[in-house]
Amino acid sequence: MLENGIQKRLNVRIGMERLHSYWRMAYIEAPKERKAAKGASPFAEMAKSKDFAKFHILWKGRHSFIVMNKFPYNCGHLLVLPKREIDDLEKLSKAERAEFFDAVILAKSILAKAMNPDGFNVGLNLGSKAGAGIPQHLHCHVVPRWDGDTNFMPVISNTRVLPEAMDTLWGRLIEFVPKNRRKAPAGSGKVKKGV
Repeated sequence: MLENGIQKRLNVRIGMERLHSYWRMAYIEAPKERKAAKGASPFAEMAKSKDFAKFHILWKGRHSFIVMNKFPYNCGHLLVLPKREIDDLEKLSKAERAEFFDAVILAKSILAKAMNPDGFNVGLNLGSKAGAGIPQHLHCHVVPRWDGDTNFMPVISNTRVLPEAMDTLWGRLIEFVPKNRRKAPAGSGKVKKGV
């Protein structure tokens, strides 16, 4: 009630405030010089690697894999990718498509069990204009979200606050990959936790 009294006396609305960044429109509308990607995407190297810990890979299937995002939006941000470097869903074979979307569900399940988030953002950015940082290699974002997980750090200082180191979080998440799904590619031996 005190808040309502102050609000009425000062004729001020207490609630969500808006921070406008009008200077960004010039950047958004400016023509961008996009250089053609030289060589393969960094994801192609990950797809071939047998070193799960080095790249923070959680799972590999026949056609797809799950990896922690090196530049996460939020703690636990995972990427699901086809091993083959393609840029669009339409280019996935039926087998690739089935495994890709099963891997999205697996990634969400791992995060749900390991981190108990309040919700998820799951999505694809198809093409650089849609926000894809590496548009030549299709990838799906699986991002855990919690009530109150947003703050001003990204807005005022272009900084994300991540409460856990990637190596530590990888060791935590790998424990929640089902044992029958936790396998390295043929000939690589077992996945080593916490390496």
